[in-house]
Amino acid sequence: MELMVLLNALVTRLLFVLHSLIGVWRVTAVKKEPKYWLLALLNLLLCLETGLTLKFKQGRGYKWFSPAIFLYLICIVPSLWLLEIHHGTQYCGNEPGAVQVNVSNQDFNQSRESSHGNEGTDHHIIQTAKVFVNQLSTICETVWTLALHQTFLLLLVVGRWLLPIGVEITRDQLSQLLLMFVGTAADILEFASETLDIEDVRKNYALINAILAVWTWSMLQFPLDLAVQHIGCKPSASARRIPSLLLCRYSAELWNIGVSLFIQDGPFFIVRSILMGHFRIFNQMLVFFTAKNILVVTLQLYRLAVITLDFRTTVLQKSRKGEVCCCPCEPYEAHVHAIGHQENEMKEFVAVPPKEESQAPSEDH
Repeated sequence: MELMVLLNALVTRLLFVLHSLIGVWRVTAVKKEPKYWLLALLNLLLCLETGLTLKFKQGRGYKWFSPAIFLYLICIVPSLWLLEIHHGTQYCGNEPGAVQVNVSNQDFNQSRESSHGNEGTDHHIIQTAKVFVNQLSTICETVWTLALHQTFLLLLVVGRWLLPIGVEITRDQLSQLLLMFVGTAADILEFASETLDIEDVRKNYALINAILAVWTWSMLQFPLDLAVQHIGCKPSASARRIPSLLLCRYSAELWNIGVSLFIQDGPFFIVRSILMGHFRIFNQMLVFFTAKNILVVTLQLYRLAVITLDFRTTVLQKSRKGEVCCCPCEPYEAHVHAIGHQENEMKEFVAVPPKEESQAPSEDH
């Protein structure tokens, strides 16, 4: 099992590094300046994190936060920013990438014929690899950028799945988190592709930066696992205040609501409202997804109201009965502790016989 943990930790981070290097290569090819290869140095942070995780955590994850996912964002997001900004001045034909991919089939045949003559199989493999790289370089920039966006979000979900989990998170919680990430990734991809593909947006450099800033802000939810974990507070005197008790009891739900309101659907709604209200940009998909954001924000506020009212009702009922309202932050541990306490009492009851039964025979004599 430890070998599988080590293998998953290394393979996942290797995929992160390879994907970020592909992004840096595309930036260098587009900008035609070798200095952008310096972006590859960001992967040293991921290598350092890998070494520290293997040494101190034996390859397993941390509680509430994934440093590998966060450092992967640091490595790939700058490349996507540069590609999207440069993409504003690059346009493809009616069928992007379709013609260019088929053009180099003759190059494969020529490289195969030339390799049969002298150098043999090794030379053929090298020539084929060169032709394949040249073929990829001819693909339209919009196709490359969209493909990097798509693989980036897919790799975030798959990478979080492959990364070894820590002792604080269960597999059931991980499955819930992955399902949430799939829906989140789809919404983020739609936001970036749908807004940045608008021609009027491409003409406004400041608007592109604003959209990319909101897109980057929405990506910060992926390293966090708070949406499926409770915060594990202790029922102390300071923790028995109403806001602390509410946060303690519904920490996962409140985090999920906060992500939707302040990191994803809320900012997406603001950006789309600005596009329609200030810049007078309208299309069918923009209106639809704006309505969708409004509906999600409304439902999240409704959910927050339901949670608050339910908690208030529970506190009032306990206060009327004279009970102390404690925080069920760790119901499983509390349940285990209660069962253990009951078992100890039962053992004491069995080990020490009742006095009445022990004295009964002497009374008969």
